[in-house]
Amino acid sequence: MPNDAEVRVRVPGPLRTLTRGEGEVRGPAGTLRGLIDHLDGAYPGLKARICEPDGTLRRFVNVFVDEEDVRFLQGLDTEVRGGARVSILPAVAGG
Repeated sequence: MPNDAEVRVRVPGPLRTLTRGEGEVRGPAGTLRGLIDHLDGAYPGLKARICEPDGTLRRFVNVFVDEEDVRFLQGLDTEVRGGARVSILPAVAGG
């Protein structure tokens, strides 16, 4: 069970090669930016798949904190409280 300072992060299939096959990982509460930095330390390369070189979220990656799209909140500065669920979803396109 997560503690009060822990966040659960759902990892999509294409990124699981970086998380050693784990579909869910855990990290500290704080800001989304801090969480991504922490996860990149534990799972090198994860940040590069989520963020552009300038640090902004990649256009075709959607991140949700408790089902709220961070693009409509404070982006990478969105507060992520302990017990929250963060979902990383690559956008799907097609016709």
